[in-house]
Amino acid sequence: QDTSPDRKWLIFDGPVDAVWIENMNTVLDDNKKLCLMSGEIIQMSRGMNLIFEPMDLAVASPATVSRCGMVYMEPAAMGWKPMVDSWMDTLPTVFGDVERSNIRNLIDWLIPPLLHFVRKSCVETAPTVDQNLVKSGLNLFSAQLTLFKDEREY
Repeated sequence: QDTSPDRKWLIFDGPVDAVWIENMNTVLDDNKKLCLMSGEIIQMSRGMNLIFEPMDLAVASPATVSRCGMVYMEPAAMGWKPMVDSWMDTLPTVFGDVERSNIRNLIDWLIPPLLHFVRKSCVETAPTVDQNLVKSGLNLFSAQLTLFKDEREY
């Protein structure tokens, strides 16, 4: 158990299930106790915080949403470009402004027609959103750039 005064975060990612969120009510109360199905009770410290990254809020009650302070954004509302902006900041330092501009232009030129192709000409066995597809493409691109990373960047 970490007793440092540093803030700790518990991140919950996925769909908000009605039964699951009902079990979270004890954590959301002022006593901040997490009661597990096994009967174990975990007391959260003052420095512990929860972050919910829900897939949707279809079964969440208004009370749960207001208690958690959840903010839901449709994936289409954000788009994929902010993710590319963030990824560009992770490029190896060996790339100068010209190379970064060329990489960004390449991404901006390729991604829209590729997404259009996937949506109109492909059958997905599991549904995806544009951000997931772009992130997968950026991961593949990043794997090709490892040769350019300075060892001090690891």
